[in-house]
Amino acid sequence: MNVLNEWTALACKELGVDPARVDRDLILDLTKDVAHGVARPAAPLTAYLLGLAEGAGTAPQDAVARLKTLAANWGEATAQTLTGD
Repeated sequence: MNVLNEWTALACKELGVDPARVDRDLILDLTKDVAHGVARPAAPLTAYLLGLAEGAGTAPQDAVARLKTLAANWGEATAQTLTGD
Protein backbone atom coordinates (compact mmCIF):
# COMPACT_ATOMS: atom_id res chain seq x y z
CA MET A 1 0.00 0.00 0.00
CA ASN A 2 1.43 3.40 -0.91
CA VAL A 3 1.44 6.35 1.47
CA LEU A 4 -1.52 8.09 -0.18
CA ASN A 5 -3.66 4.94 -0.03
CA GLU A 6 -2.67 4.37 3.58
CA TRP A 7 -3.32 8.00 4.56
CA THR A 8 -6.73 7.95 2.85
CA ALA A 9 -7.72 4.72 4.60
CA LEU A 10 -6.55 5.87 8.03
CA ALA A 11 -8.01 9.37 7.71
CA CYS A 12 -11.36 7.92 6.61
CA LYS A 13 -11.33 5.53 9.55
CA GLU A 14 -10.47 8.35 11.96
CA LEU A 15 -13.28 10.55 10.64
CA GLY A 16 -15.86 7.78 10.22
CA VAL A 17 -16.01 8.26 6.45
CA ASP A 18 -16.64 5.34 4.12
CA PRO A 19 -13.52 5.18 1.90
CA ALA A 20 -15.72 4.02 -0.98
CA ARG A 21 -17.26 7.52 -1.00
CA VAL A 22 -13.88 9.19 -1.53
CA ASP A 23 -12.89 9.82 -5.14
CA ARG A 24 -9.30 10.67 -4.30
CA ASP A 25 -8.20 11.16 -7.92
CA LEU A 26 -11.06 13.59 -8.55
CA ILE A 27 -10.09 15.65 -5.48
CA LEU A 28 -6.41 15.63 -6.40
CA ASP A 29 -7.24 16.73 -9.94
CA LEU A 30 -9.44 19.55 -8.62
CA THR A 31 -6.81 20.79 -6.19
CA LYS A 32 -4.14 20.65 -8.92
CA ASP A 33 -6.31 22.83 -11.18
CA VAL A 34 -6.94 25.29 -8.35
CA ALA A 35 -3.28 25.40 -7.31
CA HIS A 36 -2.20 26.17 -10.88
CA GLY A 37 -5.14 28.34 -11.95
CA VAL A 38 -5.74 30.35 -8.79
CA ALA A 39 -3.04 30.00 -6.11
CA ARG A 40 -1.37 27.10 -4.33
CA PRO A 41 -2.90 27.96 -0.90
CA ALA A 42 -6.35 27.94 -2.50
CA ALA A 43 -6.09 24.17 -3.12
CA PRO A 44 -6.53 22.89 0.46
CA LEU A 45 -9.12 25.59 1.14
CA THR A 46 -11.05 24.43 -1.91
CA ALA A 47 -10.95 20.81 -0.72
CA TYR A 48 -12.33 21.94 2.64
CA LEU A 49 -15.08 23.99 0.98
CA LEU A 50 -15.96 21.02 -1.20
CA GLY A 51 -16.38 18.94 1.96
CA LEU A 52 -18.65 21.58 3.47
CA ALA A 53 -20.71 21.71 0.29
CA GLU A 54 -21.07 17.94 0.23
CA GLY A 55 -22.05 17.95 3.89
CA ALA A 56 -24.73 20.51 3.07
CA GLY A 57 -26.14 18.22 0.39
CA THR A 58 -24.45 19.35 -2.83
CA ALA A 59 -23.58 16.45 -5.10
CA PRO A 60 -19.78 16.05 -5.15
CA GLN A 61 -19.54 15.67 -8.94
CA ASP A 62 -21.58 18.85 -9.44
CA ALA A 63 -19.54 20.80 -6.91
CA VAL A 64 -16.24 19.64 -8.42
CA ALA A 65 -17.38 20.59 -11.91
CA ARG A 66 -18.42 24.04 -10.72
CA LEU A 67 -15.15 24.60 -8.86
CA LYS A 68 -13.07 23.40 -11.83
CA THR A 69 -14.93 25.85 -14.08
CA LEU A 70 -14.39 28.65 -11.57
CA ALA A 71 -10.65 27.89 -11.40
CA ALA A 72 -10.39 27.73 -15.19
CA ASN A 73 -12.11 31.11 -15.49
CA TRP A 74 -10.37 32.66 -12.49
CA GLY A 75 -9.02 35.69 -14.37
CA GLU A 76 -12.43 36.53 -15.79
CA ALA A 77 -14.20 35.89 -12.47
CA THR A 78 -11.89 38.22 -10.55
CA ALA A 79 -12.13 40.92 -13.24
CA GLN A 80 -15.91 40.87 -12.85
CA THR A 81 -15.65 40.97 -9.07
CA LEU A 82 -13.26 43.90 -9.13
CA THR A 83 -15.28 45.90 -11.67
CA GLY A 84 -18.69 45.01 -10.24
CA ASP A 85 -20.02 43.64 -13.55
